[in-house]
This record gives sequence, structure tokens and C-alpha cells, in this order.
Amino acid sequence: MIFGKRLKHHQELTMQSEIRQSEITELLEKVKMHKYQRYLQAIHIVKMRGLSDVNVRFDFPVTALIGPNGGGKSTILGAAACVYKETKTKDFFPKSSFGDTSMTDWSVDYELLNRDKGQNGHSVLRRKVKFRALRWIRRNVLSRDVSYFGIGRTVAVSERPEFRKLTKPTYGCPENLDALSSNVAKQIEHILGKSVNGFRKTTISSDGKQIFHIGENQGQDYSEFHFGAGESSIIRIVEAIESKPDHSLILIEELENGLHPVATRRLVEYLISSAKRKHNQVIFTTHSDEALFPLPSEAIWACCAGNVQQGKLSVKSLRILTGEVGNKLSIFVEDEFAKIIVEIIIQTLLQDKDAIEQVETYALGGDGTAVTVHKNRKDDPTVKHKSLCIIDGDSQQVDNEEQGIFRLPNHGQKPEVSVFQGILANIDSNIALLTVSLHLSVETEQSRVRAAIQDVSYKCRDPHLYFAQIGSRLGLIPEEVVRRAFVSIWVQENKELFADIVKAINRLN
Repeated sequence: MIFGKRLKHHQELTMQSEIRQSEITELLEKVKMHKYQRYLQAIHIVKMRGLSDVNVRFDFPVTALIGPNGGGKSTILGAAACVYKETKTKDFFPKSSFGDTSMTDWSVDYELLNRDKGQNGHSVLRRKVKFRALRWIRRNVLSRDVSYFGIGRTVAVSERPEFRKLTKPTYGCPENLDALSSNVAKQIEHILGKSVNGFRKTTISSDGKQIFHIGENQGQDYSEFHFGAGESSIIRIVEAIESKPDHSLILIEELENGLHPVATRRLVEYLISSAKRKHNQVIFTTHSDEALFPLPSEAIWACCAGNVQQGKLSVKSLRILTGEVGNKLSIFVEDEFAKIIVEIIIQTLLQDKDAIEQVETYALGGDGTAVTVHKNRKDDPTVKHKSLCIIDGDSQQVDNEEQGIFRLPNHGQKPEVSVFQGILANIDSNIALLTVSLHLSVETEQSRVRAAIQDVSYKCRDPHLYFAQIGSRLGLIPEEVVRRAFVSIWVQENKELFADIVKAINRLN
């Protein structure tokens, strides 16, 4: 069991994002300071499909739209394209000759940047697109290269009618088979985790738009008919993005379709790196938590039931916004570490063990998101289940126990710091129990555990890395195991600090 946990932790380490926090910060600042030539800053959907009076800001050049089917993700994706004249609105919002009376009075407002190279000024332009009198009205729309990758990209090439002519014996073999460019091949290999050395492509249409690929494996050629759907999709997306001009807008439906979770994460990392290199803007829809992992909270919008919410919610946490939560009491917190603290408080300090099953804690990717979701649920008369919000000690949000908003102890301090320093301060009395909790031998490993903790206290400057670094020093013990070991002892030692939280949980449960 322990080996399995350590192996899982090792796998998680190998999947850590390759995008550094400094790069994320740089791109956020670039958007904030309007340093793009062409950039869609925000859209306000006055009315479109099931959305009305909805605002979405694109604070990061790669934006993920998450939510249940029919929640509005594709509506926002399509609306983003319609302000540019290269886009045909009917490609995203076609009107049937019957049954589409709901399109009356559709309207979207836009804020965007559009200036040529060398131009100065940070002025934001405003445009409007609306549907009136059975037609789209778009005045003064702007020019920008827009690429759209729909669900159809993951349909196997062998099932696409435009490629069936290649199966006929009479079809002539193209004379020119061109190798993938070294840059394209490098990007594809990193996403797929396999070599594409020897892969080639050719044009099979007179307009040059239909491309067909040839692969190679152990010296044997095989056509794109025998590629995996995800493999073919990645090759085509990367080729298209690398060939597009800088400052393009890239739109992708259900980014994870046909992809392994690792490839999904690497594709998003590629999109972030391309946004940095080519100044692109990317918007994609997804149902995958892996696609969200490399992104900051500002880059994620949850869409459901006609509403949108910015923040790094997990796909699982969307159950909160969709009203699918069946537990009696929901507790909203900022992140996964706060979630562990609250879960251990409940498991350790709640006397009614049957009540524990009726409580579920949700990490919502930000203190502001946690407070907002909690307040919205309290103000919604249709929500039957009760909730609390517990913010971190260093949160800038206002705690108000009457409104069910509590603060973890040690005001002004990160929870990671409170827990780590609390254990370190009493290391002599804690070391035996801590060693056992880390699944190590209390007879032989106490000194090594003590040394690892003290070493991290001297050398680690980022509190978020305390527990991962301790686990690494002790031989790939999963960060989750280290966190829970520290938090469990810390909660036991400070029971009185959580009395008000426990009382509120008991009262509402």
C-alpha cells in the first residue's frame, strides 16, 4: 500500500506543470496593462441562447470554460468569435427556418484592443453584435485571424467523407510528401510523449486546405487512417497554430476529446507557451480537471444554469453551482489545504459521527469565489441545503459568523505556515506520533523525520511547498500523506481554536 502511494506521488511529480509561476504572472500583467495589439478583453452577453446579462473577462490569454452540458460554454466560445469579420456568425449560431424564434433580440457587447504594430495607447474599443429582423447586424467589426477547432476534429479520418477518395485504388499517390517542421514536431512530441520523426504530410485538394499525414513506426509507413483520433487532432491543432500569424484567436471545443489526461495537461501547457511566443489568445471548453491544472484562477470560468463564475473550481465542485449537492451541509473553502483542515476538524471534533456523512467540503479555488458562492446560496430561496464558508487566516475577505463566514485561526497567516510552525514549535513531543502518521518506523526513523522538517524550515521560502519537500526528503512520501499527518496533530493540539466552527457545524447539521 505504501509503495503504491509513493509510486502515485512520483507520477504526480512528473506531471507537475512546466509553466513557471513567473510566466503566469507575466502573462496576467501583460493583459492587465493592455500590451497586446489584438486582444478580446471582455464580453457582455445581453441575451443569447440561455444566457442573459452575463459578463466574462479574459484576464489571461488562455481561458477555460467549464460547466455541464447546456450550461453556456459553447455560447460564450461562439460569441467571442462574432466580433471579428473573418468569422461567419452562421457557423456558430445558424438560424433554422422554423423553431428559432428565440433568437430575436440577441445582443452581445465587446471590449477589445485592436492596433497595428508600433501604435501606442491603451484605449479599449467597444463593439456590438446583435440579431435583428432575421439577420445578424455587425457594424465596424474588426479584423483578426480566428481559428476554430470543433468536435469534428476528433472524428477518425477514416470516417470523414473528404478523405474517402484516398481509399480508391485509382487515386494517385502525391509526389510531394513534406516533413513536419522541426518546431511543429518538437511541440507534438512533447504533448504526445512519442517521437514523430519520419512523419510527413501532403496536400490532397486543389485549394491546399485538405492535408493528409503519413506516420512511421520502425521503418514502416502508415497513413493517417490508422492514427489515433487524439493523435491526429494534436498534430492538426499544433500545425495550424504554428502556421497562424501572431495575435490570432484560437477557439477549441472540448479540448480533452480523444486525449489521455497527461496529453490534455501538456496541450494546455503548449497553448500557454504559444500565447507567450506568438501573443495568441486561446479560449476552450472542457470537462477535464487536467486541462485546468496549469491555469491560474483568473483563467477559468464556470458556466451553468445561465450564470458564470470566475475561479479555479474543479469539475466536481460544479455540483455546487448546478444545485446537484445532496448533502445536508456544504462547507466552502479556498483551496485543497484548507479542505484538508476542515475535513480533519469534522472527523476529529464532531461528536455525532452519523452527522459527518452529511457534511461535504468543497475547495473553490479562491477565497472570493468561496464567499461569493456561499452568499449566493444563502440568498437563493430554491436552495434547500445549508452552507458555511471558512476562509484562510490571511484572507482579505471579511469573516462574519452571523452570515456563516468563519476564519481559520492565526489571523493574517497562511494556514500552511500556522500548521508547519505549530508542529515545529513542539517537535519534541510531536515527533513520535508524526513519524507513525507518515507510515515510518517510530524506532528507527524519528531522527530522519526531525532532520527533514528542520531542513525544510531553514531552506524552503514558499509555504505551499513545505509538505511536498518533506515528503521528497523522506523518500517520495505523497504530499497528501504529509499534509494530513501535520494537520491531524495540529488540530488535536488546538481544539479550542475551532470551537466556534464546530458549534456552527453542529447547529446546521
